[in-house]
Amino acid sequence: MMGSSIRSRMALASVLPVLLVVLTMVSIFWQGRVQDLEESHQQRVNLLAHQAALFSAYGLFSGNTASLQSVVQEMQREPGVQSVRIFDASGLAVASSGRSARQSLFELSDAGYAAQQRQRSIDVRVEKILPAVLPIEDLFSAGELPKTLGSAELGSAVIEASRQALEARKRDALLTAIWVGAAGMLLGGLLAFRLGDWVVGPLVRVSKMVNRIGQGDFSIAAPVPDRDPLQELQASLNQMATRLAWGRDELERQVQTVTQELRLKKEQAESATLAKSRFLAAASHDLRQPSHALGMFVARLSQLPMNAQMRHLVDHLEISVQALQDLLDGLLDLSRLDSGNVPVRMAAVNINELLDSVRSALEATAEAKGLRLRVRPTTLWALSDPLLLQRMLSNLVINAIRYTETGSVLVACRPQGRGLRVEVWDSGIGIPSEHHEDVFKEFYQLANRAGDRNFGLGLGLNIVQRSAQLLGHRIALRSQPGRGTRFSILLDTGMPMPAAATQALPPGPGDISGLRILLIEDNLDAREAVQGLLQSWGCQVQVAANREQALAQLESAGVPDVILSDYHLGACETGIACIDALRARADSAIPACLMSGETHADFLQEVKLAHLPLLHKPVRPAKLRSLLRHMQSVPSVLMPVG
Repeated sequence: MMGSSIRSRMALASVLPVLLVVLTMVSIFWQGRVQDLEESHQQRVNLLAHQAALFSAYGLFSGNTASLQSVVQEMQREPGVQSVRIFDASGLAVASSGRSARQSLFELSDAGYAAQQRQRSIDVRVEKILPAVLPIEDLFSAGELPKTLGSAELGSAVIEASRQALEARKRDALLTAIWVGAAGMLLGGLLAFRLGDWVVGPLVRVSKMVNRIGQGDFSIAAPVPDRDPLQELQASLNQMATRLAWGRDELERQVQTVTQELRLKKEQAESATLAKSRFLAAASHDLRQPSHALGMFVARLSQLPMNAQMRHLVDHLEISVQALQDLLDGLLDLSRLDSGNVPVRMAAVNINELLDSVRSALEATAEAKGLRLRVRPTTLWALSDPLLLQRMLSNLVINAIRYTETGSVLVACRPQGRGLRVEVWDSGIGIPSEHHEDVFKEFYQLANRAGDRNFGLGLGLNIVQRSAQLLGHRIALRSQPGRGTRFSILLDTGMPMPAAATQALPPGPGDISGLRILLIEDNLDAREAVQGLLQSWGCQVQVAANREQALAQLESAGVPDVILSDYHLGACETGIACIDALRARADSAIPACLMSGETHADFLQEVKLAHLPLLHKPVRPAKLRSLLRHMQSVPSVLMPVG
């Protein structure tokens, strides 16, 4: 393609000068030839007129009309002569031959008539007749012409000669010039194309070599013809291709080596991440049981009468237990997100109920720090996972309370386009713009350089961000140091509260005193801790370590109001199977709840299929009491897995 373009341009560059030269030469030739033909014709016409005047002088002088007529007839036989007229000195025509458009000497001598005849391709010549000496020989012999004797006019001779022969010769000259020009242009074009091939050939070879090198083909060196004008360039390109081939092979080896190293490092990083996740899951699971029992014992202990010194110690103990349980909750969420064992159940979420639950759970924490937790009511609903969304919002509110010393924390919801925005505002220390991305990293704490455990571990915002990615939501951060921070959860779907949902909600949680509970727990410490806490709330508690004991309690104490069961009961027994057996024996759908530290996906799926609410250990006393209140007020409710 490039060769054709170069060849065309070179041919054009070569043909244009040839064309100009040929046209110039043809033009000069034709103009010169035409001029010569025109001069020759004019000379002939003038000569004929002069001859007619000379040969008519004696006839006019002698009055021999017959000789004059013989002269004009002989002159008229000359090629191209249209007419011949002889006039005497008075302008009277004395001899004529041929046809003429005018008859009188005056009309024939008129310049306008001559111009008119010239347009009709006829030349008009008027020659004066002077006295002359005639030779003795024949009048029309090849001898000398008569000689004039004086200047006295005897008359005039008028000849009209046609220009058609002249025009034909001009056309012949033009055709000859055209043929000569065409032959010159053809020869020049052939030479130009030949020159183009001679010049373009090496360029095309170089172009092909460059194109082959550009496509990465360095393997075969292109042949270089002898006496090639670009031989050195083509040889250099072959050498360059060889060097590029060596460089490419070396680069491929280096890339392969680096890729293998990166693959090993990636596998090591993935192994480390899996090991970390397994460690976190195992550690959090192993710590849940004693932490669960410890939380129950401390909650029971805080209800006993004690002096001020003991109350101070118990309060600090309760704070420590709370921090430990927060740590386990964070490790649990982190390990579940790392392992991908977080089930997502999208459903319509009543945002107002969600905000109320967050306020109920964290209002006391805010008041203990001297802050005001404000929640703005709303009628909006959203499409999300209610438990994950509540966990995200709780983490944002807890984070706001931790980093706010004075003022308030506001939780609100407002529509945004076709979605909605759940916002958490605080009047805390704020976050500089250069740290807006860092605060979402694991274990990153902007204002806790001393490692104060009251500020948590720095996992809350990381869990919020990863949960939002799992749900397809977005997190927005806006902050000004010293003025406060606003975190926003952007949900894609927002809708008003359905009419049925605006009706009166079920009665609020009431006192659980007198509630009959069957507690099934194989761990003695955990069983005694939960039993003591439930009894301190006024509940009637029967305990069992396995399914056999639970069935015995059912036979002896009757059908309980609620069943609380651990998942693992030993001897390959599960709390789900135990609850199913108790319901079958009682022939009643007894409200029941599971407690467990398990987090893997198969377990969560099993609990979901059993339609049982789940409390993750360590169970917070407030959450347990809230669940029991709801199960008491709405016994038939099927609580979601959480």
